[in-house]
Amino acid sequence: MKRVFNFSAGPATLPLDVLKEAQEELLDFENSGMSIMEISHRSKPFEIVLEEAVADLRDLLKIPENYKVIFCQGGASTQFAAVPMNLMKNKKADYILSGLFSTKAYKEGCLFGDCQVIASSKDDNFTHIPSLDNLPVREDADYVHICENNTVYGTKFHTLPDTKGKPLVADQSSCFLSEPCDVSKYGVIYAGVQKNVGPAGLAIVIIREDLIREDLDIVTPTMLKWKTQVDADSLYNTPNCFGIYMCGKVFKWLKKQGGLEEMKKKNEEKANYLYDYLDHSKYIAVADKDSRSIMNVTFKTSDPELDALFCEEAKKHGIISIKGHRAVGGMRASIYNAMTLEGVKALVEFMKEFEKEHLK
Repeated sequence: MKRVFNFSAGPATLPLDVLKEAQEELLDFENSGMSIMEISHRSKPFEIVLEEAVADLRDLLKIPENYKVIFCQGGASTQFAAVPMNLMKNKKADYILSGLFSTKAYKEGCLFGDCQVIASSKDDNFTHIPSLDNLPVREDADYVHICENNTVYGTKFHTLPDTKGKPLVADQSSCFLSEPCDVSKYGVIYAGVQKNVGPAGLAIVIIREDLIREDLDIVTPTMLKWKTQVDADSLYNTPNCFGIYMCGKVFKWLKKQGGLEEMKKKNEEKANYLYDYLDHSKYIAVADKDSRSIMNVTFKTSDPELDALFCEEAKKHGIISIKGHRAVGGMRASIYNAMTLEGVKALVEFMKEFEKEHLK
């Protein structure tokens, strides 16, 4: 079996142990004579899958009792609309723009109310997290929204903004479960699962109970109401059963690795290895040092044609999906939980060869 090193930003690489376990169970799940993709979402076997997934996630993140966990279809982008639909009571929200997806979330929010940008690093092409000093959070804002890790630009919030008592809403799609997280500091956390957790098609939403409400003026479709999903334990309609099943397996894998403290150590080791080389090479790092992500490492050469050649040559070395997003160009190495140190070292060795031959 030939496996490549997949540095894709998502759908991303999954733990090999998890894939093998799913492969073994694919035709016959729990001696049911059916695949997990065939069993009823109302059946006892799937009920156990869902209950264990939620319990393991709560354990990994130490989620307080006054927060609910739901699995929603449509990925994080659907939550760009669900957030204002569920939280806008005063029809006002404040957004911090740090990249492509925070900007998309802001534009979606503007469809439902008065959304204000209270900080942005757009003028610097999002190469850093904007200043969070004395943010002009409005007294009647319903929430403050951030995208905590910026996949496209390779940046990360290393401190959370002072929201002046307003609920903090965070899109954590590309840093979810990569390190410990104090859930109590947030009103809502949501994450598309296709980067660090499972196959595409799902978002996990963690919501403080007092924010699950219906007393809103915005007409919200039944499927986008968090209360609908909370009341039905994510089973209002047929969910993405296979996606939930895979997420559950990844949660158990993370626990076997030692939990999120251990994952943080491993992720920092991988990121430091790559950044240490990058900073002493002829490549150009995209993100400012004080804003760097340990999940997405962005870099380029001084020539777009060389960038293209780099990506083509990388494929020959079993290194794929290294091309940067079109908004940035260059290269992007997404080194999520399932990417091994071996893979990062293979990338660095190739980078050294390419540098020696082409970067004079």
